[in-house]
Amino acid sequence: MREYYPVLIVAAFISLTAIAFLIAFLFVKGKKEAFGFERNMRDSELIRRLFAYSKPYAKSFIIVFLLMLVSIAYDVVAPYMVGLVEEMIKEDFEMWRLLVYVAIYAGILVVSLTCTYLQSVILQKTGQKIISKIREDAFSHIEGLSHGQLSEIPVGKLVTRVSNDAESLSKMFTNVIVTLVKNSFVIVGVTVAMFLLNVELALLVMCFVPFIVFFTVLFRKFSRMAYRKEKESNTDINTFLSENLSGIKITQNFNRSDRKNEEFAVKSARHGKAMMNTIFVFSVFRPVVYMLYISTVLVLFFFGAKGYLDGATLFGNTVTSGVIVSFYMYISRFFDPIQNIAEQFNIMQSAFASAEKIFSVMDLAPTVTDTEGARELDEVRGEIEFKDVWFAYNDDNWVLKGVSFKVNAGETAAFVGATGSGKTTILALLCRNYDIQRGEILLDGENIKNYKISSLRKHFGQMLQDVVLFAGTVRSNITMHGDFTEEEIERACAYVNADKLIEKLPNGLDEEVRERSNNFSAGERQLLSFARMIIHKPEIMILDEATANIDTETEVLIQNSLEKLMKMGTMLIVAHRLSTIQHCDKIMVVYNGEIVEQGNHYELLKKKGKYFELYTIQHEKAKLIK
Repeated sequence: MREYYPVLIVAAFISLTAIAFLIAFLFVKGKKEAFGFERNMRDSELIRRLFAYSKPYAKSFIIVFLLMLVSIAYDVVAPYMVGLVEEMIKEDFEMWRLLVYVAIYAGILVVSLTCTYLQSVILQKTGQKIISKIREDAFSHIEGLSHGQLSEIPVGKLVTRVSNDAESLSKMFTNVIVTLVKNSFVIVGVTVAMFLLNVELALLVMCFVPFIVFFTVLFRKFSRMAYRKEKESNTDINTFLSENLSGIKITQNFNRSDRKNEEFAVKSARHGKAMMNTIFVFSVFRPVVYMLYISTVLVLFFFGAKGYLDGATLFGNTVTSGVIVSFYMYISRFFDPIQNIAEQFNIMQSAFASAEKIFSVMDLAPTVTDTEGARELDEVRGEIEFKDVWFAYNDDNWVLKGVSFKVNAGETAAFVGATGSGKTTILALLCRNYDIQRGEILLDGENIKNYKISSLRKHFGQMLQDVVLFAGTVRSNITMHGDFTEEEIERACAYVNADKLIEKLPNGLDEEVRERSNNFSAGERQLLSFARMIIHKPEIMILDEATANIDTETEVLIQNSLEKLMKMGTMLIVAHRLSTIQHCDKIMVVYNGEIVEQGNHYELLKKKGKYFELYTIQHEKAKLIK
């Protein structure tokens, strides 16, 4: 019995390690909610959805798998051939037989390497196509979300989903999937070869398989938890950077750089801790697998040498030195794929965590969608009517309360009132950026919900207070990459007096617009935005504080353009400066979510109501400034 003590010691050590891992898993599982996961998608669900993206490239994957089957021949055949060489050298050495074995060995190696190269090339091309499709779908879905949803989700989070998380999926499609299958086939092939070579020794190796499966399953659980936490902390950092780099000038102006550095240090430390947890999980698993490998080799040498010295046989199999050499190599071939699978699981769990994040965004159903039976809107006269419209961003706080008004086609209507009274909300509802809770909004006598959203919005031209110009050129920002002639662009710019600005630019229409358009002033951005709206010839124009950031000289130019635009179609204006709307056909005073007065400038002054109060205050303020 004593001669088997070394084997019993190895078995006891492995068993104690397994028990320790199980206790650790049960402890962590009980605190799973503390990780703050957004979702808990099953791996099967993630695989199903990711498979849908790879399905169009099934032929490429089939070719790769065929190449893979050829390449694994080396792993299965090589140990057996080395064993044959060992037997030949020990018993009856002949040079020509050695040369034949070496030639066969080299041929198998060359074929294996060639197949590996080809499969890598095919996988890289196919994988990048799949990732591009996922990115495009994610970006397209984000574009379809409602304004309310986009206001709630941090920009940094969306950037992470489309860029970092999509990139994490790249390795899975270009390497992991095929490598996992390849390693699985190698394990199966090596197992079959071991049983064919010597059943007794093969059964000894199989005794370690349950422990391998046990540790692999636990590793999968631990790594999934760790990667979720890492992805969340990475998103947190990107969100912080997106917000604070955009507003870094404000931070500098208020001398709060040290405070922001402290906040970033906390988030960075949290991400570092999450990364360390991920590394720790993997650093524990691989040594455990290596421990099983060494234990298997020790047991092989113990029983193999014992069987060889005793001349033992089982089912007619004899233990020879060649068999022991072959088994030693087979055990290495058996455990190498398992260790590689551990690395692939490492990447796979990262990819699954990223896929879970991407799909969590793609599963957000837009809150504003086309109604059933919605149709295209081809022609618009421009008649707008609100009928008892109630709206709230949150259920408990009504922003608009029973708003009713009518703007005839071709008229210019202005909305005035205090900040937060609901003026901008009225314009947002007209474009279906949000859906109302009660009432009706009619365009040319028909409910706007009867039209497709994309079809409805293309008839509106909007010029907002916070102008967004995209990185590119002045030309691309005016045309928005639409098909317009040079003459049409120049005419639109001249119409809003933006031609004078463009003439001063060194490169004219091809002048570069840098990120966040920081090489243009607020007034210049407004002029370019105005030209952008005009060139698309909308039937209904919306101006929300369009002249708020423009100097007096520029405002005079735009006022001149506005007089021309009023003749082009229906125009809705939100303005604080009452001097800019005196010539409007209708002026509506919005107060606390309700329209309290309607009429033109002179009618409202005669009523001596809210409009009169606003006009008097601004008039007196203007006198003081002078």
